[in-house]
Amino acid sequence: MQWDQLASDNLSISVDSSNGNNLQDKQLKSHSQKNVESEILREHIKKEREAAKAGKRPYYLKKSELRERKLMNKYNELKEAGKLDAFMERRRKKNASKDHRFMPYRRNGHGA
Repeated sequence: MQWDQLASDNLSISVDSSNGNNLQDKQLKSHSQKNVESEILREHIKKEREAAKAGKRPYYLKKSELRERKLMNKYNELKEAGKLDAFMERRRKKNASKDHRFMPYRRNGHGA
């Protein structure tokens, strides 16, 4: 009886720790994405302050422009690492599979 109890306790502890690791991974990824956004905003604000000192009116980033800049940064990082082609190939395959999935089935020539 004691052996079964110890084994079940160890199993539950290992399951709990694996869930915690996944949660930590997700949190780290979200923090890195937020860091990228804040870095982009920081650079933009710095440029705008310099422009304001020169007498220009301030320009605030829209969410769509922030997304575009984030995507451009991601592509530039992939290009520098030499992984852009593989990433684009996976993206192409993913989009192609989506297109095939939403294509209508072939119809029979008779009966309809």
